[in-house]
Amino acid sequence: MDDRLKYSTPIMPPIYQASTYYVKSMDTFEELINKDGYFYLRHGCPTSRVAEDAIKELEGGVGTCAFSSGMAAVSTIFMAFLKPGDHMVVNCPVYSGVDNFIRKFLVPKMQIEVTRVPAGCDVEMYRKHVKENTKILYGETPCNPILTILDLDAFGKLGQSLPGVITVVDSTFGGPYVQQPIKHGVDICFNSCTKYLGGHSDLLGGCATTRTKELYDVIQDMSITAGNRLNPFDASLLYRGVLTLGVRMEKHSQNALGLAKFLENHPIVNQVWYPGLPSHPQHDTAKKQMKVYAGMIAFDMKCSLECAKSFVENLKVIKLAVSLGGVHSLIELASLMTHGPWISGEECAALYNLPETLIRLSVGIEDLDVLKEDLKQALDKIPVAS
Repeated sequence: MDDRLKYSTPIMPPIYQASTYYVKSMDTFEELINKDGYFYLRHGCPTSRVAEDAIKELEGGVGTCAFSSGMAAVSTIFMAFLKPGDHMVVNCPVYSGVDNFIRKFLVPKMQIEVTRVPAGCDVEMYRKHVKENTKILYGETPCNPILTILDLDAFGKLGQSLPGVITVVDSTFGGPYVQQPIKHGVDICFNSCTKYLGGHSDLLGGCATTRTKELYDVIQDMSITAGNRLNPFDASLLYRGVLTLGVRMEKHSQNALGLAKFLENHPIVNQVWYPGLPSHPQHDTAKKQMKVYAGMIAFDMKCSLECAKSFVENLKVIKLAVSLGGVHSLIELASLMTHGPWISGEECAALYNLPETLIRLSVGIEDLDVLKEDLKQALDKIPVAS
């Protein structure tokens, strides 16, 4: 170690890029095991712990586990708490990665029974479908891609009224600066850290935060067994993202509200979904549980699918890409990219018929006027009566 460090401390924690840690004696090894010390990367490392503790504080939870991706986080939750023959209730539409995991693994290989309810529905619809073997109630808020809002207070209370049932919320479209599901009584909140928490489109990661230590211990044990924890370098990027999360979310939200209002008044736009708009059907619920409304907008257009393709291709500043939550604005045609029936499944497509011209816009932190002008020039190229 560098003796000069005794005079000062780095403002940012170091990256512990080591797969194993040596000890001076067997007694030391036994002591570190008893005190949750570090000895092998799969069991955790100081760099990841810094990021996990920062997220835990933001979420208001008991513990946070960081994973190698958002899907690693949610699949670990499912594997930790579901056994063959169990039942879960899940919102629809749902993130396509989650839907694929349900359709291709949980149902055929674990014999998990799944009931789907419309995203953003009254939580009593979840209660209606609870059975003796129900183990998980799962919801997204805001929902991907249509931005419906789940009432977190009601969802948390429902879960706590049902012994043996665990409530799980995907908070990726909001993140812990915007909302804290744990504080509303939800058992487990998870995020794709690739999105707002990382915030710069340069890391792949996920995290799960729990309301109780018992739930945390189960998830941590499963993550160690599965070997899907976050690596030290990405953990350092994640911690950097957490430090600027509040500033970024304020700007994301400010820009998104401005663009949502602009889109709502454009003649080629049919409908805009943004929780911060009074026209959003669940605006009052969003106002109750969200500090700001984040940067995701959905809208559909009064034009053909071909014209919608031309629109997203004619943008110059806003880039055509999947993913979201970074400093750069990204746009996608949901029906042909992340939420087509061949991706999300025929059952989900039938239950929640998404418009074929549905656009999902992840608003970055660029200058608002520049983004507005980019949307305008691309929209104005579409004939109103096309």
